[in-house]
Amino acid sequence: MPVSTKPSFWWRHAVIYQIYPRSFADSNGDGIGDLPGIATHLPYLVKLGVDAIWLSPCFRSPQIDAGYDVSDYRDIDPIFGTRADFEHLISEAHGAGLRVIADLVPNHTSDQHPWFQQALLSPPGSPERARYIFRDGKGKHGELPPNNWKSVFGGIAWTKEPERAGSASRQWYLHLFDSRQPDLNWDNPEVRAEFEDILRFWLDRGVDGFRIDVAHGLIKGKGLPDFQVRATMVGDHDDKTPSDAPMWDREGIHDIYRSWRSILNTYPDERMLVAEAWVKPQERLARYVRSDEMHQAFNFDYLLTLWNAQAYRDVIDTSIQAMNAVGAPATWVMSNHDTVRHVTRLGLSIPGTRPPGIGENDEQPDEELGLRRARAAIFMTLGLPGSVTLYQGEELGLPEHTTMEARFRQDPAFFRTEGKEIGRDGCRIPFPWKADAPALGFNTTGKTWLPQPKSYKRYAVDQEEKNSDSTLALYRQLLKIRKERGLGDGALQWHESMEDVLDFENGSVRVVINFGTEEVPLPQGTIMASSLDLDQTKILPGNSAVWLENVD
Repeated sequence: MPVSTKPSFWWRHAVIYQIYPRSFADSNGDGIGDLPGIATHLPYLVKLGVDAIWLSPCFRSPQIDAGYDVSDYRDIDPIFGTRADFEHLISEAHGAGLRVIADLVPNHTSDQHPWFQQALLSPPGSPERARYIFRDGKGKHGELPPNNWKSVFGGIAWTKEPERAGSASRQWYLHLFDSRQPDLNWDNPEVRAEFEDILRFWLDRGVDGFRIDVAHGLIKGKGLPDFQVRATMVGDHDDKTPSDAPMWDREGIHDIYRSWRSILNTYPDERMLVAEAWVKPQERLARYVRSDEMHQAFNFDYLLTLWNAQAYRDVIDTSIQAMNAVGAPATWVMSNHDTVRHVTRLGLSIPGTRPPGIGENDEQPDEELGLRRARAAIFMTLGLPGSVTLYQGEELGLPEHTTMEARFRQDPAFFRTEGKEIGRDGCRIPFPWKADAPALGFNTTGKTWLPQPKSYKRYAVDQEEKNSDSTLALYRQLLKIRKERGLGDGALQWHESMEDVLDFENGSVRVVINFGTEEVPLPQGTIMASSLDLDQTKILPGNSAVWLENVD
């Protein structure tokens, strides 16, 4: 039978599983996860039912920001393995029917990148400095930063360069994140040419696509004007990257992605780009996924939504409408390596709120209630048309580590804010595979780069695989139905419902979620799956959900 040449547009409906390589599986026992460890667990991901894996950065790096400070974009960091290990992982994944998405960090490099080291040794106005954003300081002697921009990680976004022999002048360089992550100058053609070559380098080695870190930050406003960040509002947790700021979501950024898309279009097998862009409103985000730019953009409005039926209906409607207008799929996501895990967020007194980490002295979540809501939420997420990105461990119901001692923390945001911002370490804990093994099966030595909470033992894969009612069993069931029923390629139609209930159909599946605390009657239909073991098939308890066989 001849092979079909019809495009599959796999990225429109794919379920993508984010792997945080440091924390997935450690094959050599050093306490840090690695690529060979990931390769050995590909059968687990196949059985789960996902279509692709996205690997957080594993390129060579000093690891100041867990690999988001890259010093060599064409090599693998030794803590994760070798380039041969990476190519082997791609080959094994493809053999198992999984695509592989790499994480590209184009907004900034490490301060150990050869380019930045050359810049520090070169005079102001030199081609080497023009690859980054160096400026003279304000004040009589240049003692003040060039503008008032703040770092996303806390403090000012400028650092004065070290003293150089033979030079009396010292400029400042821009870093929207840590001081060891200098921002590149994307108005420089040399920078653009370099990243186009980096794309080709990994595409030639079989990578199926790229997640683009800080995709909204590459172009800065002309003249780098001052900007005053507004105060945070409850439920509005991305105020560090407001779309009207001169360092975010500038118009010229789209030319870059058009160029990248044209490169990907020359490769077979439908390579893809997905944007990490904290952009509001949805109409602005949709500009990143126009037909000649990226393929997907993470829906952070959805991630930030509080536990409320109307709030979810509003964000679902506006998201689908905005993406439909440019012919792109919505890409739904509840958790990632930068946010408190949604199991935990949904157990807070304001369920769904996104704190900047949770520590020992902060409000502690109701773990049981959070898990109950999270199990209901996945019925909504996987029931929607479009693509879905899952974060490793959510299929186990893993909570955030909320009581980690300060001495273990490694997130630069924790140190730059002097502990005022707890940071992201709590969602990056090594994965529990076996309840009674060293490091819960993460490795055989018991070493872990971050400590695992005691509660993780009951969430271990080997424990959940014994339980037909486990969260892992639920995810496997829903992912199987989703694929069989083609929900990713479907269309949403709302049904009228009670105040705390969402009721919609997608093809042959009807999705009902009760966000309230009181029982509600279920519509007619055979239950295909439920987040709880229902005693009465005609009643849906609070904080629960079902998929029904659509009888219409």
